[in-house]
Amino acid sequence: MRLFVALNLPEEVRRELRRLMERLKEECPDVRWVRPEGIHVTLKFIGHIGAEKTAAICAALKPIRSERPVEMQFRGLGFFPNERRPHVVWCGVEASPNLATIAADVEAALEPLGMAKEFRPFVPHLTVARIDSNKVRLPDLEKLVHAADELETTTFGSARETEIHLFESLLKPSGAEYKRLESFPLLKGAA
Repeated sequence: MRLFVALNLPEEVRRELRRLMERLKEECPDVRWVRPEGIHVTLKFIGHIGAEKTAAICAALKPIRSERPVEMQFRGLGFFPNERRPHVVWCGVEASPNLATIAADVEAALEPLGMAKEFRPFVPHLTVARIDSNKVRLPDLEKLVHAADELETTTFGSARETEIHLFESLLKPSGAEYKRLESFPLLKGAA
């Protein structure tokens, strides 16, 4: 099994991102655009594990709580690692401070189970496309970078999330599909 922990998105945000991707596909058709229904805010990529560890992972995630919901605004486009050598196109996430705390709590809860700790700083984002620089023409890439500059302050919606989710990533020739395995309430006092 290939697992990750994430926050889901409201349908309105997916709809706005779908419109954006449809427009940008015309300018940069060789980029691998993700499926809008699968876009999420990753808190922790677990990776490949045996199915027998799923119950322990769920037990570790269940007690994670927050005083309030996670508030997020989705704004602008950018690139990892940068716009000169882009591999990932992302939508920015401006979030309440508790998002970083929750991500750290997920890391801490899963580390005793042998899940490798992430040493890069947590940068919340929505992956909207992946770029194989050997397959994308330079003029198309330049158009994409220019479009991202123009969309720097564009807002794609907001969310108020009260649950985290354990997902399985199913790799298929048509792209990754995600199956929600379990959901966990975040708010203190929730069952």
